[in-house]
Formats: sequence, structure tokens, C-alpha cells
Amino acid sequence: MPQATATLADPSSVPAPPETGAERSAGSGNAGSAFAPPLRTVREQGLLDRRPGWYARGIAVNLLALAAVITGIALVGGSWWVLLLAVPLAVFSTRTAFFGHDAGHAQITADRGTSRLIQLVHANLLLGMSQEWWNDKHNRHHANPNHIDKDPDVAADILVFTQKQAVGRDGFHGWLTRHQAWLFFPLTTLEGIALKIYGFRAVFSRGGPHRSPRSRAVEAVLLIAHVAGYATLLLAAMPIGQALVFALIHQMLLGLHLGMAFAPNHKGMEMPDEANGRRWGHLHRQVLTSRNVRGNPATDWFLGGLNYQIEHHLFPSMPRPHLKLAQPLVRAHCRSLGLPYTETGLVESYRQALNHMHDVGEPLRTGA
Repeated sequence: MPQATATLADPSSVPAPPETGAERSAGSGNAGSAFAPPLRTVREQGLLDRRPGWYARGIAVNLLALAAVITGIALVGGSWWVLLLAVPLAVFSTRTAFFGHDAGHAQITADRGTSRLIQLVHANLLLGMSQEWWNDKHNRHHANPNHIDKDPDVAADILVFTQKQAVGRDGFHGWLTRHQAWLFFPLTTLEGIALKIYGFRAVFSRGGPHRSPRSRAVEAVLLIAHVAGYATLLLAAMPIGQALVFALIHQMLLGLHLGMAFAPNHKGMEMPDEANGRRWGHLHRQVLTSRNVRGNPATDWFLGGLNYQIEHHLFPSMPRPHLKLAQPLVRAHCRSLGLPYTETGLVESYRQALNHMHDVGEPLRTGA
């Protein structure tokens, strides 16, 4: 396994490596060259090398766990005790989402066809989420994280993320904004269902990001197969009312787990716009808008490695087990540049995110 050290040469003394897509997006001059040293170092230490064996083991264990839960559902049958199995099913469904996420970033393999196949199986077939829709949305987020005008994850919708977005919201939307900090985690229970709805809409509408009719057709078949398989499993094992309760618990817990994994990453961090973020290079754009959650084996597992959010945003194709190895050198490089590197505990990360959302609703609560 590659081992990282926290030693980086002075940024000005290291020749820049050949330009990559990330560096091109970083801009020119000092803004771009600030990212060259850590990029060079992680390459030299092999931290961008894929770990197919690690992923193969993880995917196999997760699929076996899903199969065990499904077997349990079939055996327990119509007993109300079967509802307890919605909890591990939600946990392992979230693991499935993490593997689909990593495949979308080419972390598992550099082969695009294989990455797409892995993601189609995990996202479309196992979760009922559109691969093409997710990639389009998520890539735009990675290109401009927390950017008020360019990041779809901070666009005003049910929740808003700036006081400017809160202006003029009244009625039910105004009530949501005034109380969004308290409502955030309850609302995340709907995230799993929302991801399915958005994905189905993208696949079965005329718009959407699909590259070809064939890719749309493949996604459509897999999404239909997911719905048919999910409904058949539940209705064959239990009465329809019990099946609906089971599905609701499963989907709500899946959404909550996903929300708890994504919530700490950017909320409450810098939010650039066209004026104040124009001259930011790749390093500043990713580091200033991201928050790390202090890692340990339990946290790394629960958050799917997304707790190393800064490293993930700097090196999106870096395999998940290498992110923690890259952290010391990235943190040291940021310190040498005087660039804030935000890392906190899990509970504190939620507190900071919720405080930000509470502050956003302040004008509506005070009538300012």
C-alpha cells in the first residue's frame, strides 16, 4: 500500500507537472501553480493508483450483506419483526450508493466502460437512481463547489443557503426557510425518494443529460427492473400494507444516512460568486469551500470516506482508501501557503452546518 509523508517542497521550487484537467480548471499563474506541488507529490507516492482489489472485496462483502438481508426478508415473511430488517437494508443501500459514487469518479478503475457498468449496477439497478443524471449534477458541483450561481447543490429549492436566496420567500416556503435548521435532518429522510424521482424524470423526459438514445434506454430498463424487483420482493414476503411501511422506513433511513454523509461537506463554508471567486485556482476553490470531518475507522466507514472531503475534491479520482494518506501532505501544503484548512469532529460539523442554515433564515424570522 502506498505510504504518504507530510513533506512537501517549497511550492515555488517545484516544477509543475504536465497539465491535467484539474490544473486547467485551476487557472493560470500563481493560482494554478499552487496546486502543482501536492498533485506532483500524490503522483510520486502512488496515491492516484487504483485499488481494484480493495474495491472488489468491499463490493463483494456489500453484495453478500444485501443478499443476506433479502434472504431474511423472505424468511421472516409477514411478521412485523421484518420491519427491523429495514435498518440494515438502509445501511447497505447507502454503502451501495458510496460504491456507485466512487465508480462515477473513476476511483475503482480507469476504464470508462467498466466504471459505467459498475455505476449502472449500483445506482440504477440496486438503488433506482439515474447514473447519467447523478453524474451530470455531481460533476457540476465538483467543478464549482458551493458557487452560488454554478453549483446545483446550493440552488434555492426546498432549502436555501444564502440570505439573498431567502429574500421574498413567503407562505409555506417562507415557513420552511425560517425553520430550515430544525427541519434539515427530518427533510433528509426524503432524500432517497427525491433522488429516485429526479432520476426517473431525467430518464423518461425528453431533456436530461443522456449522451445517446441507447444510454437512455439502458438506464430506463435498469430503473424499471429495480422497481419491479423491489416491489416483487416486498409483496411476495408480506401483505401490501406492511410492504408499504417497510419501504417507507427503508427509504427514509436511506435518505437520512445519505444526508448525514453529505451534510458536513460544504454547508457553512465559503460560498463564492462571480465577483469574489473569479481568481480562485483549483486549490483555493476546493479547499475553502470544503470541510473535513476528523477520521477514525468508524467515521470513515459511516461516511464512506467523504469525511476527507478536501482531498476528495482536490483529487476526485483518488481511491477512497488513499484519501486519508493524502490528508497530511495536503494539510501541510495549505499551512505553508497560509490557506485555511477546515477540519472538525462529526458532531461539530453538523453544528456548524445547522448554524449556517439557521443564520440564513434570520431575516425572515426578524422581518429584516
